Order: sequence, then structure tokens, then C-alpha cells
Amino acid sequence: MLLATAIVLTVLVILLAIPVTLTYRLNWQLKLQSEFGLQWLFGLVRVRLAPQRAAHSIPETRETVNPIEAKVKPAGKKYRPFTALRDKSFRRRMLQFVRDAWRALHKRDLRLRVRVGLGDPAETGQLWALFGPLSGLLASIEDVSIELEPEFVDAVFELDSSGKISVIPLQLLYLGLGLLCSPSFWRGMNGMRQPA
Repeated sequence: MLLATAIVLTVLVILLAIPVTLTYRLNWQLKLQSEFGLQWLFGLVRVRLAPQRAAHSIPETRETVNPIEAKVKPAGKKYRPFTALRDKSFRRRMLQFVRDAWRALHKRDLRLRVRVGLGDPAETGQLWALFGPLSGLLASIEDVSIELEPEFVDAVFELDSSGKISVIPLQLLYLGLGLLCSPSFWRGMNGMRQPA
């Protein structure tokens, strides 16, 4: 029994150590077009993920809500995420997790191009005042080509992105377990659950 468990665990670890590769292409001009594909076992297993087709539109019907029923609904637990974000050790641990997870992704030919215009040059200028500095910051990210372009004449939103991302599931599992074993993570989670 012990030998069988050890064999199953060894096989599971070996399977989780094999990279999974996601290839994608997103294009949104007039409508969203997307292609996704997964590869595993060094290309021996290939799966093409077809985008879901939109269901036939059903005319919306307004539901009348009885004011008494609306008052009777019990209020759910209130979570306060900003409480956790105020904790310096929680913030530091989450940033470290995001950095490590970003490094664990092996990115090839990853590019993102966004073109935005609001139809009014003044409003587009105000939007670009926010996103212009962000554009310079995003352009400095390694392994990714990111372009944000303003369109001052027409109202437009265009998105074009493609790339190949490989990840070793065992590595992500290791990072996730490290996060779950971190006391600062649980302190932050407990702080979110405290009543206002």
C-alpha cells in the first residue's frame, strides 16, 4: 500500500513538472475574435479551445421586487479588503507572490496593443493624462511588448494581443503553498473578515 502511494505521488509530481503552454490571440475592433490553444507533454497533447458562442438574445423582462422581500434578505458577511492592504507585511508578501508568479511564466512573443479614443479630443487628452505615464511604465516590462495609443479624432476601442505562455504547474503549486503557509497572508485575510 505504501509503495503504491509512493508510485502514484511520484507519477503525479512528474506530470505536474511537465510544462503547459497556452497560445492565444485576441483581436477586438468591431467584435471580439479569439483563438486559444493548449499544449502539454511537449506538444504531444494539443487542445484547441473554441470561444463560446453567444446564446440567442432573450428579451429582458423587468422583475418586480416586493419592498418587504427586499428588506427580509439577510445581509451577507462584509469583507474589508482595504484593511488587509493597510498591513505592510501583507502587501509585501502579495507583491512578492505576484513577482514570483510573473517570473514563473515563460513568455514568448507576448504583445499587447490598445488604441483608445473617446470621440472628443479634450476627453481623450484627459484620459491620456492618466494612461500616458502608465504607457511608459508598461513599455519597460521585460518579455512583453505593450503599446497604448490615443486616438484624438474618432471614438474607438481596439485591442490586439497575442503570445505564448508556458508554465510548470508544480512551480505554481509551490508558490501557492508558500503563500498559504505565510503568517502575514493569514493576518491580512483575518483583517478582512473583522467586522466594520
